[in-house]
Amino acid sequence: MGVMTLPDQMTAICIAEPGGPEVLQSCRKPVPESGPTEVLIRVAAAGINGPDLAQRRGHYAPPPGASPLPGLEVAGEIAAMGEAVTGFVPGAPVMALTNGGGYAEYVAVPFGQVLPVPHGWSLAQAAALPETWFTVTQTLVMRAGLEPGMHVLVHGGAGGIGGAAIQICSLIGAHPIAVVSAADKASYCARLGAIATIDRTRENIVDRVMALTDGHGADRVLDIIGGALTAVNIAASARGGHIVQVSTLEGATVNFPLRTMMAKDLTLSGSTLRPQSAQTKAAIATHIRDHFLSALSSPAWVMPDLTTFPLDEAHRAHAAMEQRIHRGKLVLLTEFGAASQAS
Repeated sequence: MGVMTLPDQMTAICIAEPGGPEVLQSCRKPVPESGPTEVLIRVAAAGINGPDLAQRRGHYAPPPGASPLPGLEVAGEIAAMGEAVTGFVPGAPVMALTNGGGYAEYVAVPFGQVLPVPHGWSLAQAAALPETWFTVTQTLVMRAGLEPGMHVLVHGGAGGIGGAAIQICSLIGAHPIAVVSAADKASYCARLGAIATIDRTRENIVDRVMALTDGHGADRVLDIIGGALTAVNIAASARGGHIVQVSTLEGATVNFPLRTMMAKDLTLSGSTLRPQSAQTKAAIATHIRDHFLSALSSPAWVMPDLTTFPLDEAHRAHAAMEQRIHRGKLVLLTEFGAASQAS
């Protein structure tokens, strides 16, 4: 695998025990080796995502064979490659969906989950893309069959998943309607491409969706909330609609109107990304590369908002995410990443 001289040890963030943000602690770990079909990435930045918080709390165990360290998306440069890796060269800037281990200075990733950094993007910006774009591409696009002209109700529009959904809908030619909780978040979603926003703190979601779609309803719904919102999603859906559940921030168990769901011929699907096979993740990466990547390099592309933290302050980043008041994504920077940002 040798491409350059690598250290034996690296700084990483470990979960001391299940609990609050304070259980995230800086630790020293051996630099991982890349297998025959893996690349070793020198991490510049690692994105923070909901599954990281769930893992820290003890609610989202790594699948067999995956790194026990948190962190599901990174950007950096290729430090080494396995002998079966094709399409990449040492030193190339890349972004990747990891199988864990992203909160570290190095991480080994199957090369099918690695993508080039779009032209003009910083490594911090690139690190904020994979987890959310892979999730939305898999669920809303590849599974739910998102098509041009569809109206899409996007909950949590100003967050990472919501922002990715808005921009992917816009690229495909669908019409994203973002649900938000504040005026500044509504403005942010509009900048990303939402055709309209709904303030859930003062507006009736179903009434607004029906007004915005001339009584048709939402053809697709992307929900990260769950709980009582499931019934709202059913009421807001168009006949033949598809509700995509990717998280349950406010309730994993719910009663909802099955007869209405049947009468509307609705589909409700749920999925988690981390346990998917390497083949499935590689197929999602291929879809992103073939259908979306060129658009991301456009000078006119709108970058989502980022808030960065040093790697050893991962606990602060988790605490900030739990407050749910940020826009866009939270990203950790290694020393290499901080130097890259400054240069």
